[in-house]
Amino acid sequence: MDHSHMDHSDMGHGDMDHGNMPMPMCSMNMLFTWDTTNLCIVFRQWHIRGTTSLVFSLLAIIALTAGYEALREGIRRYESWVTAKQDAAPSEPNTESTTLLGVGRSSQTGAIGRQAQIIKAVLYGVQNFYAFMIMLIFMTYNGFVMFSVAIGAGLGYYFFGSHTKAVKDTACH
Repeated sequence: MDHSHMDHSDMGHGDMDHGNMPMPMCSMNMLFTWDTTNLCIVFRQWHIRGTTSLVFSLLAIIALTAGYEALREGIRRYESWVTAKQDAAPSEPNTESTTLLGVGRSSQTGAIGRQAQIIKAVLYGVQNFYAFMIMLIFMTYNGFVMFSVAIGAGLGYYFFGSHTKAVKDTACH
């Protein structure tokens, strides 16, 4: 249908004042770039509007990524504490009434193990969520942001990874 003959000049849109505010949009690059113009990091509200916001954002990314390593160290320490607590729990003597799966384990150890497994499952979920959020930050494909993630991971490992091998088993978490 051809609408080129229709005249819309009398519809009164001319007096609408949209102000002189430019409406900056978040730019989404799918290729590596150093450009920070209209860079948004994960959320529309985390919009880089200048040098100051870029510097503070990069420092926040470094801190967030280092915090991930602190979380991992905290989880390792919790697991070590649970293992030590289970090893210190008294064991029951082997009798005919003990089942094959429960030989030598006390009911206290079983309760510790169940509660610890729930806590570890929650911590595992938090750790994975955190890792995927870092991955999304990295996927801005901005060089400054990518280097900040790497710097934060390195600093986090330096400060919190003393009990961890430097070799990673998985790429994203």
